[in-house]
Amino acid sequence: MRGILRIALAAAAAFGLVNARLALTGPPPDTKTTLPPETRTSPPPATRTLRRPETKTFVGEMGEKGKEKGDRDTWEFKEGRFHSAACDKYGFDAAPYLVQRAGGKLIFTAETRSKKEGVMTWRLTLDGDTLTGAAIWKKGDNAPKEYWVKGTLRK
Repeated sequence: MRGILRIALAAAAAFGLVNARLALTGPPPDTKTTLPPETRTSPPPATRTLRRPETKTFVGEMGEKGKEKGDRDTWEFKEGRFHSAACDKYGFDAAPYLVQRAGGKLIFTAETRSKKEGVMTWRLTLDGDTLTGAAIWKKGDNAPKEYWVKGTLRK
Protein backbone atom coordinates (compact mmCIF):
# COMPACT_ATOMS: atom_id res chain seq x y z
CA MET A 1 0.00 0.00 0.00
CA ARG A 2 2.83 2.42 0.88
CA GLY A 3 4.40 1.81 -2.53
CA ILE A 4 1.21 2.82 -4.33
CA LEU A 5 0.94 5.97 -2.20
CA ARG A 6 4.55 6.93 -2.99
CA ILE A 7 3.96 6.41 -6.73
CA ALA A 8 0.76 8.51 -6.57
CA LEU A 9 2.56 11.31 -4.69
CA ALA A 10 5.47 11.25 -7.16
CA ALA A 11 3.03 11.48 -10.10
CA ALA A 12 1.10 14.30 -8.42
CA ALA A 13 4.37 16.19 -7.82
CA ALA A 14 5.39 15.70 -11.45
CA PHE A 15 2.12 17.28 -12.60
CA GLY A 16 2.43 20.12 -10.06
CA LEU A 17 -0.55 18.97 -7.98
CA VAL A 18 1.44 18.73 -4.74
CA ASN A 19 4.72 20.14 -3.54
CA ALA A 20 7.59 17.92 -4.67
CA ARG A 21 9.06 18.10 -1.16
CA LEU A 22 5.92 16.36 0.18
CA ALA A 23 6.30 13.57 -2.35
CA LEU A 24 9.95 13.05 -1.42
CA THR A 25 9.68 13.26 2.36
CA GLY A 26 6.74 10.94 2.96
CA PRO A 27 4.33 11.20 5.86
CA PRO A 28 4.93 13.76 8.62
CA PRO A 29 6.45 12.32 11.81
CA ASP A 30 3.21 12.55 13.79
CA THR A 31 1.35 10.35 11.27
CA LYS A 32 0.63 6.79 12.41
CA THR A 33 2.67 4.41 10.32
CA THR A 34 4.13 0.93 10.53
CA LEU A 35 7.64 2.19 9.79
CA PRO A 36 10.04 2.21 12.75
CA PRO A 37 10.70 5.76 14.07
CA GLU A 38 14.34 5.78 12.92
CA THR A 39 13.26 5.40 9.25
CA ARG A 40 10.63 8.16 9.24
CA THR A 41 11.51 11.37 7.43
CA SER A 42 10.21 14.90 7.77
CA PRO A 43 10.64 18.12 5.79
CA PRO A 44 13.76 20.17 6.52
CA PRO A 45 13.30 22.52 9.51
CA ALA A 46 13.32 25.64 7.29
CA THR A 47 10.15 24.54 5.48
CA ARG A 48 8.44 22.41 8.11
CA THR A 49 4.80 23.27 8.75
CA LEU A 50 4.50 24.49 12.32
CA ARG A 51 1.85 24.27 14.98
CA ARG A 52 -0.54 27.19 14.58
CA PRO A 53 -0.04 29.93 17.18
CA GLU A 54 -2.70 31.03 19.62
CA THR A 55 -5.16 33.75 18.62
CA LYS A 56 -3.36 36.82 17.32
CA THR A 57 -4.87 40.01 15.94
CA PHE A 58 -3.03 42.58 13.85
CA VAL A 59 -4.11 46.09 12.82
CA GLY A 60 -2.79 48.18 9.97
CA GLU A 61 -3.32 49.05 6.32
CA MET A 62 -3.91 47.16 3.11
CA GLY A 63 -3.54 48.96 -0.20
CA GLU A 64 -3.36 48.36 -3.92
CA LYS A 65 0.17 47.74 -5.20
CA GLY A 66 1.72 50.97 -6.47
CA LYS A 67 -0.33 53.19 -4.15
CA GLU A 68 1.15 54.62 -0.97
CA LYS A 69 -2.07 54.88 1.02
CA GLY A 70 -4.31 51.98 1.88
CA ASP A 71 -7.42 51.24 3.91
CA ARG A 72 -7.49 50.24 7.56
CA ASP A 73 -7.76 46.53 8.15
CA THR A 74 -7.70 44.03 10.98
CA TRP A 75 -6.31 40.53 10.46
CA GLU A 76 -7.04 37.71 12.86
CA PHE A 77 -5.50 34.27 13.23
CA LYS A 78 -7.86 32.26 15.42
CA GLU A 79 -8.48 28.54 15.88
CA GLY A 80 -6.49 27.71 12.74
CA ARG A 81 -8.35 30.21 10.53
CA PHE A 82 -7.31 33.54 8.99
CA HIS A 83 -9.75 36.45 8.64
CA SER A 84 -9.47 39.94 7.11
CA ALA A 85 -12.12 42.33 8.47
CA ALA A 86 -11.83 44.70 5.46
CA CYS A 87 -12.84 41.83 3.16
CA ASP A 88 -16.11 41.14 5.03
CA LYS A 89 -18.01 43.63 2.86
CA TYR A 90 -17.03 41.58 -0.21
CA GLY A 91 -18.21 38.30 1.33
CA PHE A 92 -14.79 36.75 1.95
CA ASP A 93 -14.94 34.14 4.70
CA ALA A 94 -12.25 33.12 7.16
CA ALA A 95 -10.06 30.32 5.82
CA PRO A 96 -7.53 27.79 7.13
CA TYR A 97 -3.91 28.90 6.98
CA LEU A 98 -0.49 27.28 6.90
CA VAL A 99 2.52 28.43 8.91
CA GLN A 100 6.16 27.91 8.00
CA ARG A 101 9.36 29.17 9.60
CA ALA A 102 11.92 31.01 7.48
CA GLY A 103 14.86 31.99 9.65
CA GLY A 104 13.44 33.92 12.60
CA LYS A 105 10.23 34.80 10.75
CA LEU A 106 6.90 33.03 10.32
CA ILE A 107 5.27 32.82 6.88
CA PHE A 108 1.48 32.49 6.75
CA THR A 109 -0.38 31.46 3.61
CA ALA A 110 -4.15 31.32 3.15
CA GLU A 111 -6.78 31.44 0.44
CA THR A 112 -10.04 33.21 1.30
CA ARG A 113 -13.10 32.88 -0.91
CA SER A 114 -16.25 34.84 -1.71
CA LYS A 115 -19.15 33.40 -3.71
CA LYS A 116 -19.51 36.65 -5.68
CA GLU A 117 -16.06 38.27 -5.50
CA GLY A 118 -13.62 35.44 -6.23
CA VAL A 119 -10.49 34.33 -4.38
CA MET A 120 -7.83 36.16 -2.39
CA THR A 121 -4.47 34.44 -1.97
CA TRP A 122 -2.52 35.71 1.03
CA ARG A 123 1.20 35.42 1.83
CA LEU A 124 2.08 37.21 5.05
CA THR A 125 5.32 37.40 7.04
CA LEU A 126 5.45 37.86 10.80
CA ASP A 127 8.72 39.37 12.04
CA GLY A 128 8.47 40.10 15.76
CA ASP A 129 5.20 42.04 16.14
CA THR A 130 5.17 43.28 12.53
CA LEU A 131 3.00 41.66 9.84
CA THR A 132 3.80 42.43 6.19
CA GLY A 133 3.01 40.76 2.91
CA ALA A 134 0.73 40.64 -0.07
CA ALA A 135 -2.69 39.49 -1.18
CA ILE A 136 -3.71 38.73 -4.75
CA TRP A 137 -7.40 39.13 -5.62
CA LYS A 138 -8.62 37.07 -8.57
CA LYS A 139 -12.22 37.59 -9.69
CA GLY A 140 -13.48 35.62 -12.68
CA ASP A 141 -11.70 36.48 -15.93
CA ASN A 142 -10.48 39.86 -14.64
CA ALA A 143 -6.76 40.44 -14.27
CA PRO A 144 -5.58 39.72 -10.71
CA LYS A 145 -5.06 42.73 -8.43
CA GLU A 146 -2.17 42.75 -5.99
CA TYR A 147 -2.36 44.41 -2.58
CA TRP A 148 0.29 45.11 0.07
CA VAL A 149 -0.27 44.50 3.78
CA LYS A 150 1.40 46.27 6.73
CA GLY A 151 0.33 45.87 10.33
CA THR A 152 1.35 45.39 13.94
CA LEU A 153 0.21 43.09 16.71
CA ARG A 154 -2.76 44.39 18.69
CA LYS A 155 -1.79 44.26 22.36
